[in-house]
Amino acid sequence: MTPKTLAEWLDYQQHVHPRAIELGLQRAAEVWRRLGAPRPAPIVITIGGTNGKGSTVAFLEAMLRAAGKRVGAYTSPHLLRYNERVRVLGEEADAAALVDAFERIEAARREIPLTYFEFGTLAALWIFAQSGLDVALLEVGLGGRLDAVNIIDADATVVTTVDLDHQDWLGNDIDSIAREKAGIFRPHRPAIIGMREPPAGLLSEGARIGARLVRAGRDYRAASRADGWRWQSGNDELELPYPLLAAPCQIDNAAAAIAALHALRDRLGWSPQALARGVRSAHVSARLQRFAKPGAAELFIDVAHNPQAARALALWFATNPTHTRTLAAFGALSDKDVGGIVEPLGAHIDCWFLAGLNDDTPRGLTAAQLRERMPDAARVSEFAEAGAALDAARVQARAEDRIIAFGSFFIAASALAWARNNGYFTA
Repeated sequence: MTPKTLAEWLDYQQHVHPRAIELGLQRAAEVWRRLGAPRPAPIVITIGGTNGKGSTVAFLEAMLRAAGKRVGAYTSPHLLRYNERVRVLGEEADAAALVDAFERIEAARREIPLTYFEFGTLAALWIFAQSGLDVALLEVGLGGRLDAVNIIDADATVVTTVDLDHQDWLGNDIDSIAREKAGIFRPHRPAIIGMREPPAGLLSEGARIGARLVRAGRDYRAASRADGWRWQSGNDELELPYPLLAAPCQIDNAAAAIAALHALRDRLGWSPQALARGVRSAHVSARLQRFAKPGAAELFIDVAHNPQAARALALWFATNPTHTRTLAAFGALSDKDVGGIVEPLGAHIDCWFLAGLNDDTPRGLTAAQLRERMPDAARVSEFAEAGAALDAARVQARAEDRIIAFGSFFIAASALAWARNNGYFTA
């Protein structure tokens, strides 16, 4: 049966390619060529990295829109709706636009098998190309060099951070992973490096490619102040408000986004007022997102799912101490370093409510499997899924306590639905 609805198309895409993940550019590039290979926008910025990609896209999108630009943003994975992955002028793509794009891709691909991610990437590019955009923002899904978004030559690129993650696909050491992420760089074009101490592999691969490296702490700087923070590059300085996005690392993400726009200022203009408005208004779900309910403990939802993200979360705990308890609903996929995630957080979490991921979740760990990987810890209990873990945490929590749900996009998605269904509101 030919798929007709968005749900039918997404189910169909799960079975077209024999593997869920198959890195490589040849398949997507050939289908894009058959579609005419239109430029998705006059200016394309591609964002890669281990953590911080989605937040950096959100900053770029908000700042550009505040400056009056027509912007499209492609991100992954989604949390509650597939449509979240493709935004045009700040609005999620509707089902009809996605179905139309999928139909065109299906007709063009013929004998070429595409993965679920490749279908989605090509659909986003097609929708952007039809939307009369000024700028397209493309978030890398996995790695960089062989990720489907890399079929487009970006005008500027950002690598936010590099750490161990997805080793089965990217390599077992930081430098190997860094070289994969540097694969989005292009000769003579600005490549923003958001780390103050980047891996040698990122720098050497950038030099080999011939990219114009723009490095945090060297070519631009960000410094906190009492009432905000300052961004500076050469003679250009900005006084900026703190982001609504709560974690301390968000200043680094915002700074990298500004560096990308600064590198393209001859083509995009340079509006300090728009940058300030964008920094303040940028929002992305499940990045230390805070929820409240009268008489109940505060709830925070985050997508921290690797050791680097866990260290950033631990820093937030350290800078936002509480005299009461912190209860965590935590779940993870089987290819994650559970010990490396839990270890930096151990001093900040009083009770662990382990949430299993069901059989429909690829690579999901049950609560029992998750506990086997946990370092020795008291006050650990197991639950079949995130909703049950959060129910138990809510029962045990006093109003002055706080609850955090984290560990996987699947856990964050379940927690967002649970918060909505249990009367919590965004605080």
